[in-house]
Amino acid sequence: MAATLKTLTVELGERSYPIVIGENLLANAAAYLRKASVPDKSPLMIVSDENTAPLYLQQLETSLKNDGYRTVSAVVPAGEQSKSLDVYNDLITQAIEAGLDRSSTILALGGGVVGDLAGFVAGTYMRGIRFVQVPTTILAHDSSVGGKVAVNHPLAKNMIGVFHQPELVLYDVDTLKSLPPREVRAGLSEMVKHGLIWDKEFAYWCRDNAEHLLALDAAALAHGLEKGCGIKAQIVSRDERENDLRAILNLGHTLGHAIEAVAGYGQFLHGEAISVGMAAAALLGEERGVAGLYAETVSMLKALELPVTLPEDIDSEALMTAMQRDKKFREGKMVFIVPLGIGSVEIANDVDADTVRTIIERLKGREEQS
Repeated sequence: MAATLKTLTVELGERSYPIVIGENLLANAAAYLRKASVPDKSPLMIVSDENTAPLYLQQLETSLKNDGYRTVSAVVPAGEQSKSLDVYNDLITQAIEAGLDRSSTILALGGGVVGDLAGFVAGTYMRGIRFVQVPTTILAHDSSVGGKVAVNHPLAKNMIGVFHQPELVLYDVDTLKSLPPREVRAGLSEMVKHGLIWDKEFAYWCRDNAEHLLALDAAALAHGLEKGCGIKAQIVSRDERENDLRAILNLGHTLGHAIEAVAGYGQFLHGEAISVGMAAAALLGEERGVAGLYAETVSMLKALELPVTLPEDIDSEALMTAMQRDKKFREGKMVFIVPLGIGSVEIANDVDADTVRTIIERLKGREEQS
């Protein structure tokens, strides 16, 4: 079944922008850039990675050039390792050499890594130029919306970044057909997260439609992406700079980011680490009196074939140290997003280290309930 074209809006006053979800969008990208008032007098820079560029870069370039846009392209290595200051510096150099000016636009063609990296370049080049998100992974339905862009430090993920909203998010679901199964599963972690924090019915829909989502059924994907993007758009519209409400989007991320850093960026995909983090958050919710939460959460994650345990050999104290370096660590306390039930969470600023250590140990080799 074909996906229907869907358009959402992130409401930010004069900086509001559309999220367009549908099929065959890359071939018509220029029309959407025109509609978003992206100028064509200055060069555009398309940033992609070594996995995505061979598949979709030429199609995007052709669409833009045929409509009068001038483009240059930059291709970075695939993987989390590219979210570094070294790669950022290389892209800035390429932007200068290509003659990008204050009226130029940077397009991020790829997954969350490319979106974060290209967005950070756009947010800092000449103190900020336009950029457009063209996500090609399921995971990026979360990261492409909201304007949080960053690179990693070896000691902590996303420690160096800015808020810089895109002009447009152009989400061609045809690009998802090329994803390997592991990337599909990892991306669905962020999709079900939106249900877990905001929409109980959607969380259970993800579980009940897991087979269709994993099989990349176009209609199921389009619905899931629309719901996930819509939830994030609502939250970002209310709290653009994460002063309060937007923090709930970090469900699973306090431990998840630590897992990525300690295991070495790349051993765990982002969505896999966040899945384990969401299982940990469910255990924390049970510690605070929400009976049955862990089993329900794990049933959803397992249906999507996501991990819910930690490797036995991962260093617990290294995880604790990494969490204390996280952006969410404040005034000597760890900040966790804690479920109050499926579809509802709270921001807990008072989580003590001993409780977190206990949960980490319980996740090591724990036999999941189902």
